[in-house]
Amino acid sequence: RTCRPAEHTAGRHVLAYLRAQVDAIVAYDPAVRRELPDSVHQLRVATRRLRSAFRTYGKIIDRAVTDPVGEELKWLAAELGVDRDQEVLTERLTARIAAVPRTLLLGPVRSRLRIWTVARRSGSRRHTLAVLDGRRYLALLETLDALLTAPPLLPAAARPAATALPKAVLKVHARLATRVEHALTLPPGEERDLAMHEARKAAKRARYAGEAATPALGEPAKRFARRMKAVQTVLGDHQDSVVARDALRALAVQAHAAGETAFTWGLLYGQEEAAAAERERELPRVWAKAAGAGVS
Repeated sequence: RTCRPAEHTAGRHVLAYLRAQVDAIVAYDPAVRRELPDSVHQLRVATRRLRSAFRTYGKIIDRAVTDPVGEELKWLAAELGVDRDQEVLTERLTARIAAVPRTLLLGPVRSRLRIWTVARRSGSRRHTLAVLDGRRYLALLETLDALLTAPPLLPAAARPAATALPKAVLKVHARLATRVEHALTLPPGEERDLAMHEARKAAKRARYAGEAATPALGEPAKRFARRMKAVQTVLGDHQDSVVARDALRALAVQAHAAGETAFTWGLLYGQEEAAAAERERELPRVWAKAAGAGVS
């Protein structure tokens, strides 16, 4: 049974948020095709916000309908993410290299990074266009349009937004708390890295939940989203360091195999290790501000 949302109901606010994200996907599609700056990133953000809203507000909009759509959005974000993730990584490594004193820049470091980057990004542009021209993507757009035309709202959608939305947001926050506190109990190493990565995803979802609720709940939800973003930033930078270290090790191996010194790659690896350790020390302080955050 489909419930029609009235003014100020939870269903009305959730649908408005979903519609804004679908509009963003449609708006950024031509920008991605024209290779405009930041367009791929913004299109991916819209897909992630949609998926997050489907999961967060599952008591308001039927997950039996939205879960399959969420899987297609996950597919789209992954397909578009290959080139974007490599771009972010290259920017990080390029900035690291630029900060190294000349006396410590041993071997053809810049050209080695350039060769490695070109090899990894080869064909990614063609792949992106193929995805956007493909039947699967066009079918997803049609599905999203149909979902907004006949939204699968549940009875809880008729409840006032001021009572239904906080409950959903706090449930997401509780999941984040569990993941952060678990990560903080672990010693530094691979297991903690993985736990912090999982916490990062939960922080992003909590932030999006707060942003989605802001039009209905106002300043408290806005403040909540801000605190979740601070947690996400710390955890995100930590994960970027994990990815960068994997890349630096691969570059060091390639350099060594080519008869080049791997000194500078090792130096950069050490810098990334130090950056990750700093984020791990920073997390308890940032989390202390976010742990008791509410939206009312």
